[in-house]
Amino acid sequence: MLKKIITLFIIAVLASCSSSKPTIATTKKQAAVKKNRTASTKKGTYSKPIAKYPSANTTTEVIQSTSKTVVTSDLINNYILQYKDIAMGNMQKYGIPASIILAQGILESGAGRGDLAVTANNHFGIKCHKDWLGESVRHDDDSAQECFRKYNEASESYRDHALFLVGKNRYAVLFTYEKDDYKAWSKGLRACGYATDPNYPDKLIGYIERYNLHQYDCQITGKNYTAINKTEPVRISSSSSVSNSDDPNLYEVQKGDTLYSISKKFNILVDDLKQKNNLMDNALSIGQKLKVK
Repeated sequence: MLKKIITLFIIAVLASCSSSKPTIATTKKQAAVKKNRTASTKKGTYSKPIAKYPSANTTTEVIQSTSKTVVTSDLINNYILQYKDIAMGNMQKYGIPASIILAQGILESGAGRGDLAVTANNHFGIKCHKDWLGESVRHDDDSAQECFRKYNEASESYRDHALFLVGKNRYAVLFTYEKDDYKAWSKGLRACGYATDPNYPDKLIGYIERYNLHQYDCQITGKNYTAINKTEPVRISSSSSVSNSDDPNLYEVQKGDTLYSISKKFNILVDDLKQKNNLMDNALSIGQKLKVK
């Protein structure tokens, strides 16, 4: 009887040992499979394509001017909203299409995110030249460490851009074109030597048509505007004014106004005022509409 019990116990132990080995092997194999899947997922998360030129189907692109800048469509739209009033004011005063001003600003400054825009408030890539008496910065462009103009505020860069085109004889032919003929202006700027890039006109026209910048020309000329790119919403109707002056939530900037004086007038912090209006600096232009409530 004792022998039978011992024999049964040995058989049970051997059966237990032999059945446990496959279980361990299977566990290791499953662990290896899980590890490989995790690695594959990580590899696929970082590879996001970036478009090099404006396209209605992309949300991210690289702007190559005096520096290489990665921007999104939202950043470009915010840039337009911030500077459209200044551009329209310069069109009225100097005769340069607002669409051209904004398109050049986007391209030359990387929508305000390029090196020169950030360090020197230079939104148009204007170099020092012999007649410049203001501050300057050094930046690699066509040659190493070239001299570029530096401004205290971005609005000064916009004004200097207008004076630069008006004051240089080589750009005189531009002012013989129709005031709102952005295609002629785009090609003319390249022909007059503003940029060396052979694709410069196409890039300007691309931004103007992609973001419906011609609407701002039409607001100055009084012409009707039809959106070219219907995938990009027209933010302001050409048949209406820039904003409703009777709207109690808006304030029209007057001569002598500053962000500080406006903030005191409406009992709002300067930072909150800038945030409401997507302002990146303290630059204001007469006639600009600001949200104050």
